[in-house]
Amino acid sequence: MKFFVYLLLLMSSGNLFADDGARAHLERFLDGLKTLRAEFSQEVIDTETNQVSHSQGVFYLSRPDRFRWVYEGEYPRYIIADGKTIWLVEEDLEQVSQRSQKAALEGTPAGLFASEFDLDRDFLVKELGERMGLSWLRLRPRADDSQFEQILLAFEGDRLSRMEMADRFGQVTRFDFFKVQRNPELHDSLFKFVPPPGYDILDQ
Repeated sequence: MKFFVYLLLLMSSGNLFADDGARAHLERFLDGLKTLRAEFSQEVIDTETNQVSHSQGVFYLSRPDRFRWVYEGEYPRYIIADGKTIWLVEEDLEQVSQRSQKAALEGTPAGLFASEFDLDRDFLVKELGERMGLSWLRLRPRADDSQFEQILLAFEGDRLSRMEMADRFGQVTRFDFFKVQRNPELHDSLFKFVPPPGYDILDQ
């Protein structure tokens, strides 16, 4: 399911270690990060630069290894990582897709933010400088079987402002983050899921 792949599937130059570069912003953003809450908007853009879809919602993170994406709207959807399993919940269809979390998140932005990581092991990293008032960092997955050609992270100071993921077919998924709260108190129930009776359960 493209929706599931796009969600799961979340940098070397001479100035890579510059104190004020985007990599430094990323490292400071992650330093001491335990929990996070942020509102987001998401758009998918095809190879002809046409907007294919637009959605919005709320993202919750509890390190290590737990997060929840809530997609709001007429057909709400949830993606929950409980530390072992990733659940994609589609209430309108009474359907749940599940996948091993370790396999799903390896080398992805979601894995990078949710867990302790070795950035240079999983990505080729490059500073892209300033654009639109933001500091940009490019990550190219080292894995040959990665779904994505590159991932761009943009920071306003030490706050993550945007993430863009370009797949191997030229389609781009873009996230803009707003009202970012660092280390808020989050209830454990946000990161737990038990399929309701009657739901179809699909293995990814």
